[in-house]
Amino acid sequence: MANIRKGDLVQVITGPTQDRGGDRGKQGKVIEILKDQDRIVVEGVNYVTKHVKVGQTQRGTKTGGIETHEAPIHISNVQLVDPKSKKPTRIGFREETVEKDGVKKTVRVRYAKKSGEKF
Repeated sequence: MANIRKGDLVQVITGPTQDRGGDRGKQGKVIEILKDQDRIVVEGVNYVTKHVKVGQTQRGTKTGGIETHEAPIHISNVQLVDPKSKKPTRIGFREETVEKDGVKKTVRVRYAKKSGEKF
């Protein structure tokens, strides 16, 4: 079962800091998950420039130029953010029973462990 899903708020925990031009400490929503490569695309993180060749659409407008968009980063370089404290946290799973239409079913539910505490 995956810890991070599409739409989750995550924070980058590795790489150069923001004052050195990196993305460490930035938070963003997960746009896409590339499961076979163990990578995710995060909104506002890891921007790259892509040179697009000039072409024509069917309407006759010209396309092309330099575009910037998010590139995938490895899933181990991000950590899920606790919705209450807005700090990166670890994830746990627990089983809960859910009753739907008179049928009880056991499901695994994600929950955020304590974040920001020092021992």
